[in-house]
Amino acid sequence: MAYSDPFEGSRAAAAELVPGASAHADHADMLADAELDAVVVASPNHTHRSVMDDVLTSGVHVLLEKPMCTTVTDCVAVVEQTTKTAREFPNRVVQVGLEYRYMPAVARLIDEVTSGSIGSPRMVAIREHRFPFLEKVDNWNRFSANTGGTLVEKCCHFFDLMNLIVDKRPVRVMASGAQDVNHLDEVYDGRSSDIMDNAYVVVEYEGGSRAMLDLCMFAEATYNQEEVSVVGEKGKVEAFLPEGIVRRGLREKHWIGDVESELVDTSHIAYEGLHHGSSYVEHLEFIAAIENGTPPPITVVDGLWSVAVGAAAHLSIDEGRAVELAELLGPHGLEVGATGGAGVGAGAAD
Repeated sequence: MAYSDPFEGSRAAAAELVPGASAHADHADMLADAELDAVVVASPNHTHRSVMDDVLTSGVHVLLEKPMCTTVTDCVAVVEQTTKTAREFPNRVVQVGLEYRYMPAVARLIDEVTSGSIGSPRMVAIREHRFPFLEKVDNWNRFSANTGGTLVEKCCHFFDLMNLIVDKRPVRVMASGAQDVNHLDEVYDGRSSDIMDNAYVVVEYEGGSRAMLDLCMFAEATYNQEEVSVVGEKGKVEAFLPEGIVRRGLREKHWIGDVESELVDTSHIAYEGLHHGSSYVEHLEFIAAIENGTPPPITVVDGLWSVAVGAAAHLSIDEGRAVELAELLGPHGLEVGATGGAGVGAGAAD
């Protein structure tokens, strides 16, 4: 077992958690010196591309934390490098850490949508009203250049859920957002924080389905932090977190105020953490893919599309217009992501 971090304080914390593991200040040294089966890349967002260049050529299995990269260009490069190195390491698992799929209430909602009970998803609405960004080492997450921007850094989770639920390719994004409350007086090395704290984002999909995100990061005085709603021609299903409740209403069977309500079972969650146990389940899925020789459940193609929607949303805000995904991906980028449709179920070697 080994860990790598250029920050001494983080290495000291890791030493307490995993005593006896070899410590490294540079990830390349760790990859060269340690006998590793798999690595988890949880470095700052803007380092993902360079770290992955080394990890992918090493042949180890890898779980790459979200967002996959801070730009669409870097995401496409990681997809291409994953494909190229898969010829040398055909059984290597490359998984992206979009673990919100595994939050118990959301996973139950996804199962309900997949069952077809509400029909084809026509409208998806996600609301996250939460606390401001937490402090990170050297405050790297206070700057859009390091994070990709809030709608990439934080909201790639939600765009991944939209893509998964609709199961079509996103084609157009319209957004409005700003930095209105948080971190306005924070200055580091002469640079003022520029990280957005609220936004509305509308995403249009092939076939006419649409999705909406309502994000506010100065709304911790709330009951549920996340609410996810999916409506089809047959009915509606909703998930509420941290309440852990899923509600389903079917047209011609239920009416306003009279729907089915289910408290989702979480007995399989051994460690809840900050994301309702989803990170725990994510790691179990990663291990299972390695042990079973199966494709990763969340692929680099999924990672690409989740970042692309967030990047398009930022461009929409900056330029005050609707943005086509083709503008960011281009013909070549669209081809890279085409093998998995909207990214659902594509294998690492696709």
